[in-house]
Amino acid sequence: MKKIYLLSPTPKSNTIPLPMIEFETLATSLKLDGYDTLMFTSKQAVIEANNIDKRWKELDTIAIGGATKSQIERLGGKVIYHPKEFYGSKLAKDIESFFKDRKILYLRPQTISFDSKAYLAKSGIKLGEQIIYQTKCKHYDKNNQPPKDSIIIFTSPSTIECFLKNFDWLESYKAIVIGESTKAHLPINATYFVASKPLIDACIQKALEI
Repeated sequence: MKKIYLLSPTPKSNTIPLPMIEFETLATSLKLDGYDTLMFTSKQAVIEANNIDKRWKELDTIAIGGATKSQIERLGGKVIYHPKEFYGSKLAKDIESFFKDRKILYLRPQTISFDSKAYLAKSGIKLGEQIIYQTKCKHYDKNNQPPKDSIIIFTSPSTIECFLKNFDWLESYKAIVIGESTKAHLPINATYFVASKPLIDACIQKALEI
């Protein structure tokens, strides 16, 4: 049976944990005044916000992705809208009709793979932003590199970036990616599969099917 390596910070059954990223909180308070809606694009952003100021739960939230939505609800927040991705004609129409009168604050990491603010601005939506945390690469010795023929699960563009900083990409590897934006950061020669849903459990299921 091939070895399945999971690069996210949270270990899961049927996989070998090899976390590639760690988080550093950058904010000491949330700038909630003047906003009625919060937007989250990652599970970690919700966790960070909750650690900084639990009053975030008093505002409506927009959740991008299933894991983000689940984390908001787990901590007691109210999700009013949850598109799976940040592109597509349906989302653009929803933005036009649904967000026009909302005062939205995007609680985000320092580095993002998609410029949400610029995208929403095209539809006339002004988005406030606050950087509340940053993602950093963990460092490994070369002897921690997964062996040939391993299946490697990438859950974000940053897990790919950090993996390639630590290890060489072997031709025999097979990559499982959580979504299209993550796929775009793979090495050109990588053999890859995209999970059926943007969830870690769906990535693991896909890896088990190979």
